[in-house]
Parts: sequence; structure tokens; C-alpha cells
Amino acid sequence: MQTIPHYINGSRVADAERFGPVFNPATGEQDKQVALASAARVEEAIAAAKAALPAWRATSLAKRTNIFFRVREILTQRKSELAAILTSEHGKVLSDAEGEISRGLENIEFATGLSHMLKGERSEQVSSGVDVHSVRQPVGVVACITPFNFPAMVPLWMIGSALACGNTVLLKPSEKDPSSAVFIAEVFAEAGLPAGVLNVVQGDKEAVDVLLEHRDVKAVSFVGSTPIAQSIYKRAADHGKRVQALGGAKNHMVVLPDADLDMAADAAISAAYGSAGERCMAVSVLVAVGNIADDLIAAIKSRMATLKIGPGTDPASQMGPLITAEHREKVASYVAGAENEGATVVVDGRAQQFDSNGFFIGVSLVDHVKPGMKVYDDEIFGPVLSVVRVDTYSDAVRLVNDNEFGNGVAIFTRDGGAARQFEFDVEAGMVGVNVPIPVPVGTFSFGGWKNSLFGDTHMYGPESIRFYTRGKVVTTRWPDPATSVIDLGFPQVD
Repeated sequence: MQTIPHYINGSRVADAERFGPVFNPATGEQDKQVALASAARVEEAIAAAKAALPAWRATSLAKRTNIFFRVREILTQRKSELAAILTSEHGKVLSDAEGEISRGLENIEFATGLSHMLKGERSEQVSSGVDVHSVRQPVGVVACITPFNFPAMVPLWMIGSALACGNTVLLKPSEKDPSSAVFIAEVFAEAGLPAGVLNVVQGDKEAVDVLLEHRDVKAVSFVGSTPIAQSIYKRAADHGKRVQALGGAKNHMVVLPDADLDMAADAAISAAYGSAGERCMAVSVLVAVGNIADDLIAAIKSRMATLKIGPGTDPASQMGPLITAEHREKVASYVAGAENEGATVVVDGRAQQFDSNGFFIGVSLVDHVKPGMKVYDDEIFGPVLSVVRVDTYSDAVRLVNDNEFGNGVAIFTRDGGAARQFEFDVEAGMVGVNVPIPVPVGTFSFGGWKNSLFGDTHMYGPESIRFYTRGKVVTTRWPDPATSVIDLGFPQVD
């Protein structure tokens, strides 16, 4: 059986005291195992990153930039190879896997502009003979803890900016689909990144605990569920670390009565069921405003019947399996409980049969959902779309703003004034107007509000540069030594 290793100080390290199973979700079979790091192994990786930091920090911006250009070239050439790895361990269809890689490459492209992003400011003659300038310097060793649902894109979100800013990185991927992290690290090495600058530590809670508490780790980036994000934020901050922890979501798609219902139905299908709903930006709540609900639900239901669910390697498949059997059962439990809570199950994905022992489930549509029902309140993270009926635009905005999450939201309408007002009114970090999944391009930053984010800084883009660097201000004066005097007063500008 293949063992997925760590990648420490430029080498694969496969020996371990414990191993975790890695399944092919399309077959339900374990075909790999992953080495799980002990505390000592994590400390070894931290030591490697710390040792590599001085030389990497001193590497010129021009040389760092060249490495990122080469990383982009290599990943583009090997996209299909990496996509096959993602599909084999996550289950998503190949086209979705390739799309994930493309979106991750946006962050590598952003990092190639590091010479511009790291520019400071300068003012001369702020006082007589005194100049001031500012610089941004790396924070040090950075831990990046990434989720199972985007095993290539989210690591590229983090490590692109972190490395560009002169930090060294410890990447701890999900143990459910860990191979892509090693693949990416070896691509960076092939592109010229020195040993020890990017390390991959495979593991579970034992590894995470060390990263959160070790004094040599100066910053932590995390993406995952809200309870874990909140815990990681508190523990890492309590140990004096800079933290950005992105949590869960309950993304709403508001459809106004004037919207193009066919376009809205297409968007709802794509945003709710793509990647089997295992996206933090998936639409899980459709908010039908006014009298459009029946027609909209009919349009969505007719499209659901045409979806092809199967192995990600099948070009005809539009949706693959869920990540584990346990997660499949959890998703199914929400559909089972919805009717008891007073909702109407229009399409029950549990009823669909598959010729496979894989972790497949069909798509579900649940109507007459209300706040207080588990199917509404919880982040299901699966192919379940809930419909909430409201009377007015104000009711829709109130519903969205009362939710504990504030990751993403979308509105579908032909009315530019209504869309502009919605953008102003709604409390969420990312807003789409006739765009169901408003994930920003790499030159902007990704992140939500409320219980979707713990910390002050969003992921990738301009905000990532601020997160992975510290500002330093330098005040200089070059006076004539003959004019030097002792002055115990508070410095004044003159």
C-alpha cells in the first residue's frame, strides 16, 4: 500500500509511529495510508523552517519572483497530473479539480508581483534634516492548516503570499486527501525554492497542537469549520501568534420577483451541487421573494433530474461522491430530519441508487424551510439545497443578516437599484450580483464576516501581504557632528 509521506527540509519522510487511512471516495476502498506526525516530527519540521528563514528572508525579491514564475509554469504544465490526484482522494470530478488548480494559480500569479506589493513609503524632510521611511518584513515561521475540500487551491492561497513575503512555511493538509500538498511542495523545489523553506507535515490533532503552541511558529492560517476555527484562533492567539481562521458558512441566494428564473435555477443547481456541496461558498439556502417560489422550485427540480452523478474520472460525471462514508451519513441525516421539523422534501437524494460502494449520495431539495430547523441552522456541507419563502426584499435581508454566518451571499435581479441597495444592506464578506459563488479573483481578498472569520485579516490578495508581514518605520538624520547637543525634552518636529 502506498504511504503518503511528510516533506521536510527538501526530502520525503515516510516513517511514522502512526498511520491514517486514505480512501478513494468513488470506490469506498482504502488504497493509501498517510504518515501521521508525532510531536517530535513536527518539531523537526519547525526546526528546518527556522533554520531556512535567514537565507530565504535575505533572498532578493528578483530571485523570489523568478521562482514563482517557474512554479506557475510547472503547475500549468502538470495540471492534469495534479487534478488526477485530487479526484482520486477527494472524489470531485476532473473538470472541477482542474478549475480548483486554476483558481489556486491566481495566487501564484499575484505573488509574482511581490516587488510591487512589498514597496514601502518614504517622506523626506519631515523635520529639519530628518527623513522617514517604512518597510514590511516577514513575520517568520508560518503554519498553514488547510481543509479537505480544496486540497490544492487553499494551500496555494496561503503559501503563495507567505513565501513571497519572505516567510518559511509549515503546511499541514487534511489527512483525508494529503497527496497534493507533497506534490505542490516538490513543484516549488523543482522551481528552485531552497530546502526547508516549504515543509509539509501530515497529521491530525497531535500535529496541530504543536503548531499552535510552539514558540517558533509566529503566525497561523486556517480554513475549516467554525467550531475548529474558533478554537484554533483562541489557542494560537493565547500563545502570542498572529492568526487568521476562516470558519463555516450558510450562504444565501436571494431571488427577487423580477429575476430571470431560468438563469436563477441554473445558478442554484451549479452553486448548490457543484463539488457535491463540499464548498464553504456553496449556496445552501435559496431565498424566494414574493410569489416566485413555486415556479423557481419547479425549474430547479426539472434540472436536478438531469444531473449525472458518478466517479470523478468519468467525463460524463457532473458530481462525484462525498469525502467519507461518515460524512455521507451526516448529510443524509439532515434530509431525514427535515420533514419532522415541518419542511417539505421535494427531492430526496437518499433515494438514488448507485452501482458502487463509494460514498455517493443524490442531490436533495427541501422546501418550506425556516430558521430554527437544523437543515437551515447547521452547515451541512453536502448537496442539500433549502428553500426559504419570504414576502419582501426587507424580509430577505433580515433573514441573511440574522444568520450567524456571513461568508458569501448572492442576489439575482434585473433591478440595478435593488442590487446596489442589497450590496449596501447585507452583512457578508463577499457579495454576488447575479453571480452565485462570488469568490474574489486573486487580486482581491477572500473572507467572511461574523462567525465565518476569526481574526482581522482575510485570505490571499492584498490583505494577505499585511498578514504575513510586519511594518517597520525608520527615522533617519545625518547632522553635522558639530551641531550635536544633549536634549532631554520630548522630540518635536521643526
